[in-house]
Amino acid sequence: MGGQYRITGDKYPRMRRPRGRRRLVFLVVASVTALGLVGWGTLQLIDVFTGKGDKATAAGTKGDCTSRTGPSAKASATSTAAGTLPRPGQITVNVLNATPRSGLAKQTADELKKRGFRIGDVGNATAAYDKKVNGAGILLGAKGAAQAALPVLGTQLSGAEVKTDGRAQADRVDLIIGTAFKSLTKKEDADKALATLSGPRPAASASPKSC
Repeated sequence: MGGQYRITGDKYPRMRRPRGRRRLVFLVVASVTALGLVGWGTLQLIDVFTGKGDKATAAGTKGDCTSRTGPSAKASATSTAAGTLPRPGQITVNVLNATPRSGLAKQTADELKKRGFRIGDVGNATAAYDKKVNGAGILLGAKGAAQAALPVLGTQLSGAEVKTDGRAQADRVDLIIGTAFKSLTKKEDADKALATLSGPRPAASASPKSC
């Protein structure tokens, strides 16, 4: 070979590919990638503005609301509401007379026993309450009884005042009879009040509008 490609000695010239072709291939690949990303982003924006992406979420939320208001949810709410209140047979009542009328504590205790309550002490009220209760009576118990034993006992004596003290035993409460006491609530009325108190309470999630 002559000219600048003439071979002399043991060295040979390198034959390189033109750099322009590599740049062209790189530019083509980069352009295709960029177009693909732009197209994908455009589709995502279309889904957002047309609301298609929200349909799946809305469908999932609707399904959750249905499951919460189904029979199993209602059964769970019923058992929870009923389970928070003790039955009359689980409550021990001390019947104490704070009036001058004799025999009133025993008479009241006997009636409560017929209605299923357990009876503890029966007698006169302590000096702190004797002749000092002007209303129908006072229901007295531990703080833990305020949402349990005392409301159940309250169904048997309308108008009774509810108080708590520092005792630890929540299932043993006092019924202190006041001077305005005439008799316990009629049994049929007391039974209705107890059924209402122990019945299921409507849950907020039961309303379809909450979804």
